[in-house]
Amino acid sequence: MFNMTFFIVILVVMFLASAIKILNEYERGVIFRLGRLIGSKGPGLILLIPLIDKMQKVSLRLVTLDVPPQDIITKDNVSVKVNAVVYFRVVIPAKAIVEVENFLYATSQLAQTTLRSVCGEAELDDLLSEREKLNMKLQEILDRRTDPWGIKVSNVEIKHIDLPDEMKRAMAKQAEAERERRAKVIHAEGEAQAAVKLAEAAIVMSNPVALQLRYLQTLTEVATENNSTTIFPLPMELIKPFLQLADKKTA
Repeated sequence: MFNMTFFIVILVVMFLASAIKILNEYERGVIFRLGRLIGSKGPGLILLIPLIDKMQKVSLRLVTLDVPPQDIITKDNVSVKVNAVVYFRVVIPAKAIVEVENFLYATSQLAQTTLRSVCGEAELDDLLSEREKLNMKLQEILDRRTDPWGIKVSNVEIKHIDLPDEMKRAMAKQAEAERERRAKVIHAEGEAQAAVKLAEAAIVMSNPVALQLRYLQTLTEVATENNSTTIFPLPMELIKPFLQLADKKTA
């Protein structure tokens, strides 16, 4: 009698363990009854019919998918390696289980082929400078192709672009030449502005009074900074009044 009771208790425990499932807030259970889809349930307590119902859990959390480096030949025939990261989530659990065998693997393969296709249609300069535009294009294509699987691709980011060594040296030389060109242009613009200012100053200094004031200012600066004896020729405009006064006294 004791053995029979113990056996019944074991059967009841096994029945409850297979019939009662608990799903977290971020999980959904896709239920199949005798192989036929009856829908998705959760979160919380789920009751199943043992040996008849079968459940597959699906996470609704955001998935970060790392796309490995892909060998790509750009539109201008430059060989590069590009990797990316894809952010997506399952929005319709039933489709993610029924429409594709392994949605994570399928999304990864689709991301790799799409990355090669989109980057192969762009030139190297666009690949380096228009990265945000390429990210949006990748996200749009992936989201459209994974929509029948019940998957929403929220973002795609190109992480790194690995260039050949000879291309890196060529780009370094190009950047150096561009910096030299800008330096020469800035120097030429400075010379042109200085010439304009000198021409304006020459017009102002053509006035004798202004010339005399500048002369006196120069004498003051030299007398302050230099202790040695300095001889300056005096312009006739400065000494002419004194000469006229001496002539009057002599007369």
